Amino acid sequence: MGKGLFDLEKHFAFYGAYHSDPMNIVIHTIFVWPILYTALLLFQFTPTFFTFTFALPDDHKVIIAFNFAFVFALIYAVFYVLMDPKAGSLAAILCFLCWIGTDSLASRLGFSLAWKVVLAAQVFCWTGQFLGHGLFEKRAPALLDNLVQAFLMAPLFVLMEVLQKLVGYEPYPGFHARVSKEIEADRKAWQEKKEKKHT
Repeated sequence: MGKGLFDLEKHFAFYGAYHSDPMNIVIHTIFVWPILYTALLLFQFTPTFFTFTFALPDDHKVIIAFNFAFVFALIYAVFYVLMDPKAGSLAAILCFLCWIGTDSLASRLGFSLAWKVVLAAQVFCWTGQFLGHGLFEKRAPALLDNLVQAFLMAPLFVLMEVLQKLVGYEPYPGFHARVSKEIEADRKAWQEKKEKKHT
């Protein structure tokens, strides 16, 4: 149970208050990681700090570039591990897999095609999420209230939602019960504020 920047309960409750509708949660589960993946794909075309070359059999080589895509993957990975060592470590592995995958994809596509793929994917995924909020959640996205927290928490949030549904995962006993109370209180306060505006 970290405090401040790494307070998982606080971050999860904040993000969860904007994503309580089951259909909206499904939409975000589908679209959040592709947004991160395609963002990393675009960052693969930023200047390279240094490279590592790995020799493979038959004189083949694998060259991995360390650039802003790596920096962002590292920031997300470290943040997630500090938030929750278990689920965060899985999220960190996924971040680095995304980084490695986009490195390979970037070299195959080239910038002229990659940015079009990224643009199409980002527009499609963001549209889906905004529709999820408008049609199902009936509440504006979290990013309108806290941009940094929403962007940082989204991939970990949806991963933890999946882990909770599949295997009943909790970072510590009572986590989901406590977070659910915070989410309920936040949504109740939001609903009351919303009703006051209309009266």
